[in-house]
Amino acid sequence: MRDAGSLSVTVLTSGGRGPAAARNVGWRVAAAEWVVFLDDDVVPGERWGERLLDDLRGAGAEVGGVQGRIRVPLPADRRPTDWERNVAGLASARWATADLAYRRAALAAVGGFDDRFRRNYREDADLGLRVVGAGWRIERGERETLHPVGPTGFWASVRRQAGNADDALMRRLHGRDWRTRAAAPAGRLPRHAATAAAGLTTAGLLLALTAPRRNGSRRVRAAALIAGAGWVGGTAELAWARIAPGPRTPAEVAVMAATSIALPFAAVAHRLAGEWRWRAAAPYDRDAWHGGGHRLFARALHVQTANAPPAAAMRGGGPALDPRGRAPDGGGRPAAAMRGGGPALDPRGRAPDGGGRPAAAMRGGGPALDPRGRAPGGGGRPAAVLFDRDGTLVEDVPYNGDPLRVRPMPGALDALAALRAAGVPTAVVSNQSGIARGLLTPAQVEAVNARVEELLGDVGPWLVCPHVPADGCDCRKPAPGLVLAAAAALGVAPERCVVIGDIGADVAAARAAGARGVLVPTRATLPAEVDAAVEVAPDLLSAVRLVLDGEAVT
Repeated sequence: MRDAGSLSVTVLTSGGRGPAAARNVGWRVAAAEWVVFLDDDVVPGERWGERLLDDLRGAGAEVGGVQGRIRVPLPADRRPTDWERNVAGLASARWATADLAYRRAALAAVGGFDDRFRRNYREDADLGLRVVGAGWRIERGERETLHPVGPTGFWASVRRQAGNADDALMRRLHGRDWRTRAAAPAGRLPRHAATAAAGLTTAGLLLALTAPRRNGSRRVRAAALIAGAGWVGGTAELAWARIAPGPRTPAEVAVMAATSIALPFAAVAHRLAGEWRWRAAAPYDRDAWHGGGHRLFARALHVQTANAPPAAAMRGGGPALDPRGRAPDGGGRPAAAMRGGGPALDPRGRAPDGGGRPAAAMRGGGPALDPRGRAPGGGGRPAAVLFDRDGTLVEDVPYNGDPLRVRPMPGALDALAALRAAGVPTAVVSNQSGIARGLLTPAQVEAVNARVEELLGDVGPWLVCPHVPADGCDCRKPAPGLVLAAAAALGVAPERCVVIGDIGADVAAARAAGARGVLVPTRATLPAEVDAAVEVAPDLLSAVRLVLDGEAVT
């Protein structure tokens, strides 16, 4: 915590999963009725705070968001460059979160941002469509925010074509008319596709002409000339469309000419990749965001990814992990393995009725927490406590599939007894990458978990991630999927949960889900993880006393 003028600032992290996930972390721990999102490259205008309050006071009960007025300063002595015009588009963009205040109830009603959008692109339009679709209105206020034009690189316009993959997701989620409803420009994808097709056809025909001479080469040459003319014409049209409204300086013309050659191919490639990646993306299902997913969880461990290939067969096996399954990139996908006899989830962790990921928030969002993660008026007690398994509830035996090797951690019985006496429900959230690596079977994991309950009693729902980091899932800690799914299983809001674990990934997953995290270090805990933890307890029982009573830890 540090002081910034009259503001008290709490810095949270989301594990580098993009702006949508980062904003979710922030709003889920916010206590106010309204949550204001500001980009890090904007400058609030004169009397911005006062005008923000005026905007919010004037918002009726049906208003779920109030957008600020974005002003992009452009040069007065020349026409703007292609990059400057791109940034200037924010001034007229609908629902741009460069400066947008959302009512917290509206965010909770739709589950917040969809963190499948990992770039600073389309995540705000997606949220706006869902908020409006849920019956709220988003108005434009009177406050003003300055968005300067930052520096850019030679190939920036080509790199920006990655957003075409997000457009594919938008189409899957919101239908073909999403651009009309979101007031988004139509774009040039059809022209890019035609230009790229002409270029590839030209290249193929020219390659054919290098083969041994055959009958028909004249026709091939003629076809190559026609296709080549189409490619040159399409490229020239694109370049001029970008050069004409600009300053037409030699440097700008050079950038536009070079990037216009590569841009159509990049746009089409990213769009095709997006169509493939999101080919099975489910349309938005409001119930999935309200916590209705708890009906999926019941009593017995059920692993849907029993046939997951060993790591060596999965895109090269991904980066090597330590015995605790820690890796540099984290990863995650909604929990694909959980204690529950209800409908099975698909391999991406989605419920049969769609929704795309476990509930991110209960209806209404639940009470907001203070910076320590305590609910107001709740005496500091959480709605649920979620435990890591290995190294927290039981001794850490790497990739253990033998129930006879299960040994409770000191204080585990007393800690669970204290929670049961206090009426606080529990669950277990555990990474078990040994399944994907071929080192464990789902049956072995189930047997070990059953032994844990023989020794410690009922610990509540089991949420297990069987993936390796290379899978790119959202359930593998430090991603929030297991925590969100456990909260849904227990019927509580994630922000009212406490996660107790022995490594940094445990508390990072808590933070990413908007929950509170308590670290109980063991020999496996890295010093940097201890230093980074907000709350540390010397043992499991002390951690439980801390979250139940706020008792000092010594």
